[in-house]
Amino acid sequence: MAVRGPLAGLDERWGRALAGRGPAPLAELGADLGNVAVAVPVLAAAAAYAAWRGRRRPALYALAAMALVPALVVPLKALLDRPGPLTQATGYYPSGHTATALVAYCGAALLVHRRALLPVAAVLTAATGAGLVLRGYHWPLDVAGSLLLFGAGGLAVSSSGRRRSSGRTPRR
Repeated sequence: MAVRGPLAGLDERWGRALAGRGPAPLAELGADLGNVAVAVPVLAAAAAYAAWRGRRRPALYALAAMALVPALVVPLKALLDRPGPLTQATGYYPSGHTATALVAYCGAALLVHRRALLPVAAVLTAATGAGLVLRGYHWPLDVAGSLLLFGAGGLAVSSSGRRRSSGRTPRR
């Protein structure tokens, strides 16, 4: 859809219009938040904290989710072979930096058991995506594809771990 579909032309027009906009240092900082060297240590620290607090299984799941990022993104990039903005190089869809940011920051927030940190994780992920588009590193749909792919997966995993109550269970 993003490579040759009906949204590709619109996506490329928006991407060209947005590339180079905004304060460059701030956009670059946002883009850098999705680097493995920045995001993965945040998740690793949260996983170590969770394991220390006796939550080894959730820590392991979060680290496994991070390992799935390149395992899913790299083959998709090779399969779809989408050219990037401002370059003839290919392999830009979906955005690995956006997926890394989403998994690392949201995973870290959940591991430290602070749902209040989820908005911070969302802002960091949004800053990553915005920075990537504003710097011309990715098309907007590259970012959206990663958010949909890994966001949907995260929702599925988080909802599968919840206990479900039947209608016959007495409420407190």
